[in-house]
Amino acid sequence: MHEATRALLQRGGAIPAHPLALTAARTLDERHQRALTRYYCDAGAIGVAVGVHTTQFAIRAQGLYEPVLALAADTIRASLAESPRPFVRVAGAIGPTAQAVREAEIAARLGYDCVLLSLAALPKASDNELIAHCRAVADVLPLFGFYLQGAVGGRPLGESFWRAFSEIPNVCAIKIAPFNRYQTLDVVRAIADSGREDIALYTGNDDNIVADLVSQVAGASGSRSMVGGLLGQFAVGTRHAGELCQAARIARDAGSVPASLLADGLALTDINAALFDVAHGFAGCIAGIHEVLRRQGLMAGTWCLDPAEALSPGQSALITRAMERYPACFDSAFVEERLAGWLR
Repeated sequence: MHEATRALLQRGGAIPAHPLALTAARTLDERHQRALTRYYCDAGAIGVAVGVHTTQFAIRAQGLYEPVLALAADTIRASLAESPRPFVRVAGAIGPTAQAVREAEIAARLGYDCVLLSLAALPKASDNELIAHCRAVADVLPLFGFYLQGAVGGRPLGESFWRAFSEIPNVCAIKIAPFNRYQTLDVVRAIADSGREDIALYTGNDDNIVADLVSQVAGASGSRSMVGGLLGQFAVGTRHAGELCQAARIARDAGSVPASLLADGLALTDINAALFDVAHGFAGCIAGIHEVLRRQGLMAGTWCLDPAEALSPGQSALITRAMERYPACFDSAFVEERLAGWLR
């Protein structure tokens, strides 16, 4: 990873988890897929994560993993060509060790900077086995650790695991997304105790974004905080998300959090309930993101690779309510102004 990119990752900001644009025939819609990437680049995201849950894990079975990563990498290069700047390219990797290493090798070949590694495929592995798995992937690319919530396939990972994880030299960041305050503290405390100041912490707790961004946790080697978010929710309202991360950093550094920022946090949690379909156990979480992007013209429809993945009953109405109640959180005017150029 280039030093400027690493410095950007450590400073923090918004990293959207990149959705997958499909046609009605459930094939890759390259025009809208490129438009999404251009949106994230222009909206001020510090990077994107591709091949992750929001991109749909089924891209692997459909032979789309490498094409989708390649399309994003090519679009990012073109989008930043006129005004080059550091940009963090994160590739998702899943599965047993051989598969995860193979995906990391594909990402490395395509110019990605690091790997967001899901451990969901190893539910019965011991901590030592998980660390060996992580080390094998870290031998290929810098590692972006991932604590995934149980509702979508994650497993409990204790403080001792994260202390051992911090001892892997090629770890650059961790996405903390257990949707659990106790488990979140386990990770931040473990890294604070480790003395690894070069490991950047990112929230993936869509239900507590602002609380994570403005908090500091004391450890044996000093306090640590989350510097940004790598989130499916940041796939919509990305410009607002970047501004939110900046406002949270200013408030955290000043040691004073304004009430307006806390109100933004409650708004994002309310929005997340609609987008991620909390009422139905997150069944419509990907389709909910698609629905906002469809309404804005960034996607042609809400289709997922699995036809069973769709909006849940009543979810569309909840999304309408959220968009009407919190318009500033959705970038709608910004998207409308630039959409034609992104769809060129």
